[in-house]
Amino acid sequence: MGRAKTVFRCQSCAYAAPKWLGRCPDCGSWNTFVEESGARSPARMTPHAAGTVPLSEISLGEQRRISTDIDELDRVLGGGVVPGSVVLVGGDPGVGKSTLILQALAGVLRKSGGRGLYVSAEESATQLKLRATRLGLDSGAILVLSETSLEVVFAEIERIRPEIVVVDSIQTIFTEELLSAPGTVGQVRECSARLMTLAKRQNIPTFIIGHVTKEGAIAGPKVLEHIVDTVLYFEGERSHSFRVLRAVKNRFGSTNEIGVFEMTDSGLLEIRNPSEVFLRERTADASGSLATATVEGTRPLIVEIQALVSPTTFGMPRRTSIGVDNQRVNLLIAVLEKIGGLHLGLTDVYVNVAGGLRIVEPASDLPIVLSIASSLRELVLPSDLFVFGEVGLSGEIRAVSQAEARLKEGEKMGFKRAIIPEKNLKRIKPDTDLLITGVKDIHEAMESALG
Repeated sequence: MGRAKTVFRCQSCAYAAPKWLGRCPDCGSWNTFVEESGARSPARMTPHAAGTVPLSEISLGEQRRISTDIDELDRVLGGGVVPGSVVLVGGDPGVGKSTLILQALAGVLRKSGGRGLYVSAEESATQLKLRATRLGLDSGAILVLSETSLEVVFAEIERIRPEIVVVDSIQTIFTEELLSAPGTVGQVRECSARLMTLAKRQNIPTFIIGHVTKEGAIAGPKVLEHIVDTVLYFEGERSHSFRVLRAVKNRFGSTNEIGVFEMTDSGLLEIRNPSEVFLRERTADASGSLATATVEGTRPLIVEIQALVSPTTFGMPRRTSIGVDNQRVNLLIAVLEKIGGLHLGLTDVYVNVAGGLRIVEPASDLPIVLSIASSLRELVLPSDLFVFGEVGLSGEIRAVSQAEARLKEGEKMGFKRAIIPEKNLKRIKPDTDLLITGVKDIHEAMESALG
């Protein structure tokens, strides 16, 4: 074992220095260095300690997963929790992270009949009890530890041997071997690494709840996301009751799946048919409103795109979007002006995805274009029409993936017409009663939709 040594680490960028510095030479921040005492240099490895094994001789064993009894969460995780895995859950304050994980913990124990440990480092045991009572969870299998010391947490894990562990939150946990305050770069990195080592050694699935920054990224060093096996983001607007769980990293499954929930007084409820929920309050006779088919992982969703175009009252027109990338909207507005011949230079343009969902795929380009044109011309689009397709800079409509799944979802939701890329129409053999129109550029699309 190497000798203990003291280093000074920048709290902004994690730059390490052998002595205290007033200004970080890496990020330029002032007075951000904090002493980290007790960090040990790795022990010298002997040739036999590495334990090298040929790839062909590694046994996979039985790859089982543990169900959380929440289908939407299991979908995002890739079929359930993998034993020994570490899952990091991030999200805005109040979005429902602790509620979701507490319900998942109860679901796992309900299936297995074992015991689980909930380390509540932010709330007292009484506060956690009040939440569990509101959720209707009063299980004696959930053991609560209100503690912030990592050494005490490890001692309890060794004593009770739980089947699953929850740490809420990692920014409030600290190890006594470091002198820095809880939540600093060194503490978050060291505590996460030790939790990961314990989970792998004892084969205990572990959920870690993390804070997020103002930009929405998980607070702490970026290495935190590299340490864990799965990173989940819980998203949702305070003005909406819907919540979306999205995986941005998953070593045991896809990162394209999403889970949809609704926040209620009794906890989070799974949304089995998100398309129906997102279209529930759609107005049929409003200009600038158009349905589109988007795909999240293997799940097609029908959502409403809304656009509002109005004369600007300032010298510089505003371009605002919620639920879609603002730069993408600006690009589509430029295509409409240059190729489509619409005059948007003296108008404000607002684009919104109804329901609080965020769309990141380019298949939403064509519905955005048509909804903007509809609002500008004050023409109501047919309520039984849905549209999808990518728009290029020259105004061409490009094909998108999983066109047949999108069409089936639209038909299931009661739509009668669809406008899709012409290249998609040539490739598929639709077994549907939909009236499908293939278009090759935005001129054909506007003619077909708006007349």
